Amino acid sequence: MNIAFFLTPKSELIYEMVDSTMRQVLERMEHHGYSAIPLIDNDGKYVGTLTEGDLLWKIKNTPGLSFRNTNKVKVKDIERRKKHEVVTISADINNIIVLARTQNFVPVVDDEGVFIGIIKRSDIIDYCYNLIADDKMIG
Repeated sequence: MNIAFFLTPKSELIYEMVDSTMRQVLERMEHHGYSAIPLIDNDGKYVGTLTEGDLLWKIKNTPGLSFRNTNKVKVKDIERRKKHEVVTISADINNIIVLARTQNFVPVVDDEGVFIGIIKRSDIIDYCYNLIADDKMIG
């Protein structure tokens, strides 16, 4: 099966640019209820995923940093503690399932590394559930 079936395209996603501030990311994540957000550079290339944990560790480990002055911290200066694996659009579905076991979403890039969307763990689970449900109906 082609993984494009599971793709949520970039145009339907919330993501952040690496030149954004920590305050912008915090507010965007809060507004949308996300615990992680893809980061892209000015060329549209995926550079990583920023998590709530990354933001909390930055606040904890930066003397004098509080929510009030997070507008002075650039996203590119926040250490990301976990490397989210990325796949190309031509990846095998088995690779996606393996990654989705430990990632809420799997970032998808084209052959040039340009971010084109994500595959959500919930979409994979829904698909597998439907396969099982359909199989039980037949059997």
